[in-house]
Amino acid sequence: MPPPRTRGTALRHRLAELRGPDVPAKALDARALAALAANPGCRRRAILDGAGVNKAALAGALGAPSAFGQSQFAFMRGNAFEARVKADGGADLLRLAHEKLDAGAEPPARARVPELSAVGPEGRAARTALALREAVEAGGWTLLDHPMLALDVAGSPAFLEPDAVVVHPDGGWTVVEIKSFPMLDGSADPAKVGAAARQAAVYVLALEQVAARMAPAPPVRHQVLLVCPKDFSNLPTASAVDVRKQRAVTRRQLARLTRVEDIADALPEGTCFSPELPPDRLTAAVESVPATYAPECLSACELAFHCRERSRARGAVTSLGRSLRAELGGLTTVEDILAASRGEQGDPDDPAVAALRRAALLRAEALGRRPGAAGPSDPEAPQRRVESPEGARCR
Repeated sequence: MPPPRTRGTALRHRLAELRGPDVPAKALDARALAALAANPGCRRRAILDGAGVNKAALAGALGAPSAFGQSQFAFMRGNAFEARVKADGGADLLRLAHEKLDAGAEPPARARVPELSAVGPEGRAARTALALREAVEAGGWTLLDHPMLALDVAGSPAFLEPDAVVVHPDGGWTVVEIKSFPMLDGSADPAKVGAAARQAAVYVLALEQVAARMAPAPPVRHQVLLVCPKDFSNLPTASAVDVRKQRAVTRRQLARLTRVEDIADALPEGTCFSPELPPDRLTAAVESVPATYAPECLSACELAFHCRERSRARGAVTSLGRSLRAELGGLTTVEDILAASRGEQGDPDDPAVAALRRAALLRAEALGRRPGAAGPSDPEAPQRRVESPEGARCR
């Protein structure tokens, strides 16, 4: 008799069934985790990312392909710049870390660069943890090139691979983010820096989990090193970016995520998200998991076009933006909003309903017709031109 499955083994088996037979899992990276934390109410993204479903292939199979992602040219340029930064044992990178973050420490003349290769992500994560422990005990500067970190997300482990982690002589750890966008006159595009900070905050959280298993726990620095090309050259420059705010937000949002196993248990028997399924079965499987679409999803999720189409078909207010949805309280659809503005439903004491009715009254006065009267879009309304008093005098 085979041994009974543990809860973790049963969950992994269930997630493999959701992906489909012989479909490899897509690794969950820090960029996807930052986007997931920005929309913690979306169960659809939580289960798809937790199961390792390739959302780009899924969107294509649903007939709503997305252009979301990095271009091949940008990808190659980023790899070339990262290789330039890490050349000669990471001499330039360590020099920038010393200059921007730890100028009072000894210069990184003889830094250690340990080997981190191992079998599988679990093995690499264990080897990274061991290398971090050895670096703290040895003292001096240590550069970890593409370490592997594990972070628990909604009850499922996510394996993350930062560009680098620097261990300082005092035992502190710093996350390094290497980006190919330029830093002009010491500053870069704020939107791109913000995205990099949110991504680095995920790595900081994962490092803190590694540090918590050591005694004493080494300090994980909340200032990350952002390395970019200087001006229009290929020479590296860097800036220290404080990610305490992004770390706090990401930690709080990840804690709000519904556990993957709870979402999986609520799915109908036989649910599968394999792109090889017929379109009708695949659509039914995707729609069996509720989604929380917002316009911000267009820049963060491969399924955004599919979810936007469904959200608009239902008349959901969130398709117009989260801020508008927050202001309208219990009015969740466009039809509810229009009915409340016409006085057909809604509590008159509700501030949102009162504001809608006041707006409808002002609009009707501006268009020169009675509140609640048929508008120009009504096919049964007489198409009468409202003439101004000045026009009547000139006629």
